Amino acid sequence: MTKDRLAALKAAQSDDDENDDVAVTVDSSGFMEEFFEQVDEIREMIDKIASNVDEVKKKHSAILSAPQTDDKMKEELEELMSEIKKNANKVRAKLKAIEYKLPQEQSLARKTSDLYCFSLQHATLSRKFVEVMNDYNACQIDYRERCKGRIKRQLAITGKTTTNEELEDMIESGNPAIFTQGIIMETQQAKQTLADIEARHNDIIKLENSIRDLHDMFMDMAMLVESQGEMIDRIEYNVEQAVDYIETAKMDTKKAVKYQSKARRKKILILVCIVILLAIIAIIIGVTVS
Repeated sequence: MTKDRLAALKAAQSDDDENDDVAVTVDSSGFMEEFFEQVDEIREMIDKIASNVDEVKKKHSAILSAPQTDDKMKEELEELMSEIKKNANKVRAKLKAIEYKLPQEQSLARKTSDLYCFSLQHATLSRKFVEVMNDYNACQIDYRERCKGRIKRQLAITGKTTTNEELEDMIESGNPAIFTQGIIMETQQAKQTLADIEARHNDIIKLENSIRDLHDMFMDMAMLVESQGEMIDRIEYNVEQAVDYIETAKMDTKKAVKYQSKARRKKILILVCIVILLAIIAIIIGVTVS
């Protein structure tokens, strides 16, 4: 619906440029060029985040499938997570800056079509950003569950059985030593198993910290996207009014041209009739005098 109305407005504006009789004209706004540069920059950053999220998923699978803890792989995972957080904060800041700028552009009496495009692009980028970050959040939660499942299996190997609730309490305690209580570590295999349990526990703690760090951003952007729906509807209404105004102006102009043409023909016909009448009168007078 929104794309159709914007296309209609642009089409109407294009027709107006070709018809000098139409009083409604639309000038291109220079500020939009700078805006679209920002849009491209933000879109590239969001794409980069999405790419990093895909890499994070691969790292998760590789780490969980490894028989032993791979420190190098974990460092690479942490670097990816750090870059995602850094870029996400940048994108959020840029989107907020655009949000704050919109009322300023409205106060400058920008064209309705430009303001609509401005808001629509901002809403599109915001939604895309939220989708990417939700995907990232989902992959973190999935990794947490997989880590928890692996801890449970490893505990079972050592002979310690736990329910999901008990395991969750152990994880939330934040104390790795709780997993080794009552377990005899006589063999190297047992020691390796417990080392793996502690490693997965540390992974879960880091994940929870990461999720907490991004929680405010998730909530802020989600609320922004929700509020944009009403704003877009408002601007779309203004666009519809502008389209109707332009179409009405075109019709009125065409009618005026048509009426003007008819009036001109009538004047010519009347003038011809007057000339013929004067000629007839002149002939009659000439014949009478003779």
